[in-house]
Amino acid sequence: MSETILEVQDLNVKYGAIQALKGLSFSVRQGEIVSLIGANGAGKTTTLRAVSGLLPFSGTVQFLRESLSGRPAHEIVAKGISHSPEGRGVFPNLTVLENLELGAYTRSDAEQIAHDLEHCFQLFPRLKERIKQKAGTLSGGEQQMVAMSRALMSRPKLLMLDEPSLGLAPLIVAQIFEIVKKINAEGTTVLLVEQNARMALKISHRAYVIETGKVTLSGTGQDLLDDPRVIESYLGA
Repeated sequence: MSETILEVQDLNVKYGAIQALKGLSFSVRQGEIVSLIGANGAGKTTTLRAVSGLLPFSGTVQFLRESLSGRPAHEIVAKGISHSPEGRGVFPNLTVLENLELGAYTRSDAEQIAHDLEHCFQLFPRLKERIKQKAGTLSGGEQQMVAMSRALMSRPKLLMLDEPSLGLAPLIVAQIFEIVKKINAEGTTVLLVEQNARMALKISHRAYVIETGKVTLSGTGQDLLDDPRVIESYLGA
């Protein structure tokens, strides 16, 4: 069995008086795609934001056996976790190239950065065509490609993707999921938050169902695809 690289235990997050996460626990092993699925407002995005240092939390988050509690986001990126956020979060007034270069801000290995930049263009050929175009003028699908590529430019050990298919046409969604599988096959561990539960479970080694801030079900992707409770609630009977 592969090494556990991310271990989350009893994670609690509050927004003022509202408790968004209520003792949530899960793990991610080296080389996996692990999905978090659940309804809107269940706590999926909050979970990723807590892990990446964007929200204060109580409980335990360990990455490669080291605590992330209290660490700022830039230190967490440097340790090997990269976060492609919900809504893409591109810098609209910067070009595609400038957005991707910002993803490598923790690095100083110019030759390898150039290599990784070319790799992103192999994954997303359309971005090479748009290399000098401002990111804010791109389509939604192209902006998602920028967001994922920017996250990859830090050479993460763990890539966290938040709703990569949100608002995209079905053909683009299929392309995005194929690229997630390819990124994983090349050695990057993936933690995926995705509203399209069926697509997420199909490519996941394991998955967790989150309801009102806590895990209610877990298993392999196939187990959850076949689970009547998941079918009824998230896949359509």
